[in-house]
Amino acid sequence: MFNCVLYQPEIPPNTGNIIRLCANTGVQLHLIHPLGFKLDDKRLKRAGLDYHEWATVQEYNSLPDFIQTVKPKRIFACSTKGSTNYSEPCYQSGDTFIFGPETRGLPQSVLDNTATVIRIPMYAGNRSLNLSNSAAIIIYEAWRQLNFKENACNSTTIKKH
Repeated sequence: MFNCVLYQPEIPPNTGNIIRLCANTGVQLHLIHPLGFKLDDKRLKRAGLDYHEWATVQEYNSLPDFIQTVKPKRIFACSTKGSTNYSEPCYQSGDTFIFGPETRGLPQSVLDNTATVIRIPMYAGNRSLNLSNSAAIIIYEAWRQLNFKENACNSTTIKKH
């Protein structure tokens, strides 16, 4: 349905929580190296509980490797530097959401090469939300727009196929 891309994630429990999120929403998770942990990290496994077996997780050496392999239809970079509110786009099945590392966010080169950079509104002066919370907010909004199915929507209504 959707692709969730973690670009160089650093904190195992965040990735574990996102594995659980992806397992419960049918979203494919893609991890871009280098990772700040090993995939057998006990903190990652504890946060993901037993959901690892229901999540589809793929690893890539670089973001270009991911793009070349998956050939995503549309990519949304998720960043505090975005100018588009995350609830504004009309999401479609197959959309890809890229999230940056916890301590530094997505590099400017990724933001510059992505057509749409979305953001979650926050009070002025605050830095960012937790990575797994951000992924959940955006993925659930996208899925809500599809009426919690794989149907695409347009700007005013949900299409039923």
